[in-house]
Amino acid sequence: MTEENNSKIEEMEIVISNFLRIGVVLSAIIVFAGLLMFLVSGNSGYSGNYFPTTPTEIFNGVLLLKPYAIILLGLIILILTPVFRVGVSILVFIKEKDFLYVKITSFVFLILIVSFILGKVE
Repeated sequence: MTEENNSKIEEMEIVISNFLRIGVVLSAIIVFAGLLMFLVSGNSGYSGNYFPTTPTEIFNGVLLLKPYAIILLGLIILILTPVFRVGVSILVFIKEKDFLYVKITSFVFLILIVSFILGKVE
């Protein structure tokens, strides 16, 4: 490998690791904020045994500053971080003109998105 290829690979690894780090830290901050709100207020923001189960309900709860919804938002961000990492990898591979990896990574990204769309919690 040439020196130029090594520097491109290192640059890509730095971009991806920074992205993962930001996602995990952001998620932790949001979960911690929701947990603090829960501990201070003493309730989840929802009555009885009802808790939000859809992204729309979660985002509406976040807008109303419901602690449980804020915790769930942090968890959603944590779950989506590696998915976005795959998306960032596609962009990096396009920038490097490595089209074999663009195709492979795009296929993986498509599988992840389809699994989120088809998956459901019962």
